[in-house]
Amino acid sequence: MNKMNERHAVGIAAKIGAVLFVLWGVLHIWVGYEGVHQYLTNGTQGLWNLVIGGSEVPRSVFVHTADPVTAYAHGQLLLNFCIDVGGYGVLGLVVGWMIWSRASWVGYFIGLFIIGVADLTFLFALVTSGVIEFSIPTISGPVIWFLALVITPFGMPRLGKKNV
Repeated sequence: MNKMNERHAVGIAAKIGAVLFVLWGVLHIWVGYEGVHQYLTNGTQGLWNLVIGGSEVPRSVFVHTADPVTAYAHGQLLLNFCIDVGGYGVLGLVVGWMIWSRASWVGYFIGLFIIGVADLTFLFALVTSGVIEFSIPTISGPVIWFLALVITPFGMPRLGKKNV
């Protein structure tokens, strides 16, 4: 195998990791889609119901504001959050592609750091704090991200200046 092909050799573990990043991306694109859907069909209340329900913020006791200005601000912030999550999902697709097609360590490190900031902030600020409900759907993103991080390097070429 010549140096060029060796540099871009993608092992099975990296392909599994790439698929996990793509799956992570699809799940997060769905959040963006669902946020827009809730915004258009149920307004601010629908958006709030999408992001609450945890032990500290149960849906049954959450008090939605009756003030239209406050509700508008809440709705715009929540819509922005959901669309940002969808944008991270697109980044997950790009990271998966970079790893699958190019054995890219840059892609891997984007997945580690940039997606990591998003997922760990979500996990600690919303899930473990009890704001959003702790469930398979809410923890699946961080679990999939972690598995992708652990598995991917085993199928990547040696890390060096020429194959970053």
